Amino acid sequence: MIALKARLDAEVALRNCAGELSAEKPDPLMIARTLKDECHALTCALFAYGNVQAIVAFLGSLDPQWIDADEEQITRSTLGKYYRFQTSQDIAQWLITLGRLKRQGGVEETFERGYRKDGVLGGISCVIETLYDLNPYRSQGYTFLIGKPIKRIAGTSAMKRWMMYLRWMVRNDSLDMGLWNVMSSHELIMPLDTHTFSLSKKLGLLQRKQCDLKAALELTETLRSFDPNDPIKYDFALYRLGQEGIVI
Repeated sequence: MIALKARLDAEVALRNCAGELSAEKPDPLMIARTLKDECHALTCALFAYGNVQAIVAFLGSLDPQWIDADEEQITRSTLGKYYRFQTSQDIAQWLITLGRLKRQGGVEETFERGYRKDGVLGGISCVIETLYDLNPYRSQGYTFLIGKPIKRIAGTSAMKRWMMYLRWMVRNDSLDMGLWNVMSSHELIMPLDTHTFSLSKKLGLLQRKQCDLKAALELTETLRSFDPNDPIKYDFALYRLGQEGIVI
């Protein structure tokens, strides 16, 4: 593991830089960083599924100021927009819900209520539950976007988009924005997707066979042995290596 840690540390030094966010190397974080606002960033994180070029193009077509508009204007502005599972109505209702959350205190304040009782997973669940409480609208695309509160670890997805959002909010470097103070980097959980999952198994960082929350927690613990204070600094490097098909 010593040699692997040294190799990954070198990749972190190479990858965790502003040059990794560009038209040639698109990532939803490049759109989130244009405003550095927790609500805008949450939209960018939750829509970050599918083809990365399509994600960036869609996110770039949204005006971050729409969540401050009245609800009729939001509906008019998003008419005709769609992204994969989300219809124009889903997108409008998401922005309406997010605007309501912003006006009642925001994402970090809501996260903190759950975090103080049940840690990181409790914080995520509190935000998700609050989002549903703020708007009775439901559809398949809308609920896919937000996800489900975490009731137990077993049988729960890796919650990749939510874990990525927390990375953006908590870590502070050339990539991540560090907008929150509610928690520390050492508490973050790995944003696990299929690229990172497959590569981590090949590298011996992960034994679990299923890409789920248990696997994300297992990988996080392995990476804590490399850096107890900032285990998720390895996320972007592992993601890029897996995405590019590079095995080190």
